[in-house]
Amino acid sequence: MQASVTWDHGMTFTGTADTGFEVPLGAAPSVGGEDDGFRPIELMLVSLAGCTAMDVISILAKKRQEITGFDVRVDAERAEEHPKVFTSITIHYDVRGRNVDPNAVERAIELSETRYCPAQAMLAQVAPVSHTYSIREEQPA
Repeated sequence: MQASVTWDHGMTFTGTADTGFEVPLGAAPSVGGEDDGFRPIELMLVSLAGCTAMDVISILAKKRQEITGFDVRVDAERAEEHPKVFTSITIHYDVRGRNVDPNAVERAIELSETRYCPAQAMLAQVAPVSHTYSIREEQPA
């Protein structure tokens, strides 16, 4: 696996990886940027959210749960001093569907945490990661 960034100007870069997709990287004006892209540290949280979301939705599908909507939000606290690492992380899963079994949701989250999500496994080495979830029943259309 390989990733790279290419400098455009100032604090503006374009990131890419083996898949060939590109992501804009930027910085705040206070550090010479133009607010024109993701902060690299933000992408760590997006990666975590995406990694665990893909695990959980896949597991819920295998468990034949009728999911109509699904979002994952990651909230992180950071140290005050540089390098301002994450000091705690909370992942919230918002599940919407019909007759969704809470035990299935809990098990899917547990499997993502303990077996499948490498982003979560890596970040858990440096900051405590907690999980919350909500299930909202949706009626047939």
